[in-house]
Amino acid sequence: MKVKSLCSLALLVFAASLATAQRTASPGLLCSGGISATAPTNWPQFHFDASHSGCNPSETILGHDTVANLVLAWKYPTGNQVQSSPVVVNGVVYFGSDPNLYAVNGSTGALLWKYTPSSFPYSPAVANGAVYFGSADGYFYALNAATGALIWKDRVSVGFSGFSAPTVLNGVIYFGASTSYMYALNASTGALLWSYKTGNTITSSPAVAKGRVYFGSWDGNVYALNAVTGALVWKYTTGAYVASSPAVANGVVYIASNDFNLYALDAATGGIVWKGESQAQSSSPAVANDVVYIGDGSGSYVLGLNASNGGLRWIYQTRNSVYAGPGLANGVVYIQSSDGNLYALNASTGAFLWKYLIGMVDYASSSAAVSNGMVYVGSNDGSLYAFHLPGQ
Repeated sequence: MKVKSLCSLALLVFAASLATAQRTASPGLLCSGGISATAPTNWPQFHFDASHSGCNPSETILGHDTVANLVLAWKYPTGNQVQSSPVVVNGVVYFGSDPNLYAVNGSTGALLWKYTPSSFPYSPAVANGAVYFGSADGYFYALNAATGALIWKDRVSVGFSGFSAPTVLNGVIYFGASTSYMYALNASTGALLWSYKTGNTITSSPAVAKGRVYFGSWDGNVYALNAVTGALVWKYTTGAYVASSPAVANGVVYIASNDFNLYALDAATGGIVWKGESQAQSSSPAVANDVVYIGDGSGSYVLGLNASNGGLRWIYQTRNSVYAGPGLANGVVYIQSSDGNLYALNASTGAFLWKYLIGMVDYASSSAAVSNGMVYVGSNDGSLYAFHLPGQ
């Protein structure tokens, strides 16, 4: 499967794949949940869950028939770029923008609290009443989610350190750092459980599934570690740095590399299932119902691929590179492009449903979160945006 940045080829492939998808796919099935529309749903960490599916199965308010009616609910200006991917728990949105970690009311955008570490806060995760995030000051923090009070902080490196978005599962926090280490900390105390050193920076947010931690490193490898001990299970060499965060589904690890390939690796052995030229670079895939969704960082496309063999299901062209990872809910793909727009696409066919211009940006990296009929995304124009249906 090859996707080139040539408009004529893209349009031909798109037309053929869209026709096939429309004949074979059922648009209402993707990530649909049986939860009442009045019940709040959470998006507690990067790409929704520990396996990084990127898909909220409980969303019922927004869907194919309603998403075109989305309007701006509010925006919260921070005065600096919002590259952080927001998370949502119990109606509160948490996100970072230098120099603060913010908690705002998800319905109104009113500030609840903010916490100022000594340097840039990265994307957070929320679990068991605490907010976890790393900061460029080299510390990793745990705050009370209701008040913003410091619970603990742990200096896990010396000097400046960038951090990947943390993944929290079963009382353990997993995250990577620019110091080349993958860490596991006790979520209650911050105590170091284990660390594993790779050969270069880790910006990949780890996916955790069935007792293993999966992530990429700028040393060109994709790693699988034992989640309890940190011992290496396998590694796969792509030949170029890996900034993308993986998604794990049905025993397969999906991750992009800067060699312009999207890889599907056997989660148990690290053996290659398939790879396809996607120009994806740093976009992090999402997976649902045997489809892999990813942005094209070198071109300007959003792709829907067959999860089993990498075959192209559909392709949608924006007007600039797509570095952000997609967010999925109830058959809709939400993804930000560096053309300044947040898009909503039909997850089965790739058909356009809605877009909103949130500001022209050079590198849009914030992934959208969908919770209880609202969509949240950060922008490099300095604001967090929230969208809802009129009258909601």
